[in-house]
Amino acid sequence: MKAGVVHAREDIRYEEIEKPVPKAGQVLIKVKYTGICGSDVPRVNGDACHYFPNVLGHEFSGTVEAVGEGVTKVQAGSRVAGVPLVPCMKCEDCLKGDYSLCRHYSFIGSREFGSFAEYVVVPEQNVVPFGEEVSFEQGAFFEPATVALHGLKRVPYEGGKTVAILGGGTIGMFVMQWAKIFGAAQAVVFDISPERLELGKRLGADGGVNTLEDGFLEKAMALTEGKGFDYVFETAGNTVTMKMAFALAANKAHVCFVGTPTKELSFTVDEWENMNRKEFTLTGSWMSYSAPFPGQEWKLAAHYFKTGELKFDDSFIFRKLPLSRIAEAFEMYQTPGKVKGKILIDSEQ
Repeated sequence: MKAGVVHAREDIRYEEIEKPVPKAGQVLIKVKYTGICGSDVPRVNGDACHYFPNVLGHEFSGTVEAVGEGVTKVQAGSRVAGVPLVPCMKCEDCLKGDYSLCRHYSFIGSREFGSFAEYVVVPEQNVVPFGEEVSFEQGAFFEPATVALHGLKRVPYEGGKTVAILGGGTIGMFVMQWAKIFGAAQAVVFDISPERLELGKRLGADGGVNTLEDGFLEKAMALTEGKGFDYVFETAGNTVTMKMAFALAANKAHVCFVGTPTKELSFTVDEWENMNRKEFTLTGSWMSYSAPFPGQEWKLAAHYFKTGELKFDDSFIFRKLPLSRIAEAFEMYQTPGKVKGKILIDSEQ
């Protein structure tokens, strides 16, 4: 089969490798789409790849080609989304259902060959079936949608309250939608792009705040009558928005950092004292799993994509490229700010 194989830093090649064969308990998937995740970029353009040669790709959809002995969850022809985490199921964290915290995990698309290929083999538990109502493009977005929902599960989320979403990227848009699906009285997106703020409103946000505008903080606080937001979800992984979260939080709020920071972060005494004085709770969110594996995050993503309540917008996709042009896709990331949205790799072209 053909695959995009990483051989070294900035060296990903479209070449032929051996097609995998499903063993007992495994499923062979004919890949349709794979999204390039932000974590894939440093694995190709940086030094984060675990080993060479390697086949990355973990946000994927496709059709079941064949199943190994004992598989009952799906059959040939089933439309599925891939679940990349392969927890050990034996450690203390796994036994508690905290699969994201497993210290002995494997991961499809980094620690074992992934979906930048025509075919990928995964354990039976790592497929989520979906029907004809859900497109293969949406199937490739199950993973980011579940990452967003896991953020809500990291706090004692309740409907009827105010929610601030810092960052209007793909994860931020899904966090906003989940907040609305589960009853937010008001969900407001914060971003520097007018286009992303407009997208947020199209998808159901109650408001948008451009953080480049003078007086944006006062405007934002006025939306809550000066109280601040009951829930603040930081999704950009940016130093500015992480500090902003502390300022926007209401008394007794819940603040969740979903975004992954890329630079060292420090707070002034006054900024940090926001947490003391407001007595808000700060937590992080890592990946997208809960018990029973892979978790409600994945089950609900399939359900709400099917009903249409979890909306999908074409602007989520920056570009679709065939697998044969995968090197070109990663070259685009060499220019800061060029890629605005998700690049989908089409393994059938």
